[in-house]
Amino acid sequence: MSDVWPARLAPQASAALAELDPTVQEMVRDVLDIASRSPWSWPQWDRTDPDGADVRRASIGALTVVYWVNRPLGHLRVLTIVWAG
Repeated sequence: MSDVWPARLAPQASAALAELDPTVQEMVRDVLDIASRSPWSWPQWDRTDPDGADVRRASIGALTVVYWVNRPLGHLRVLTIVWAG
């Protein structure tokens, strides 16, 4: 298997991305590119959940992308995108 984990967006994440400014959309793509190279390098979403080790949040500034590492299919599933800017 490749070291690159392609990202797929859940419907609500796709809708959120479509509403963002083009420069923020580019930021989302950059964050997902980094996350796809090393999915577990970002912090776990809820550290108190032992079963949620594959749910991660990638945050840079006002942008947070929450994704799930789908190990069997070898891709990231973006659950939500939050822009607080």
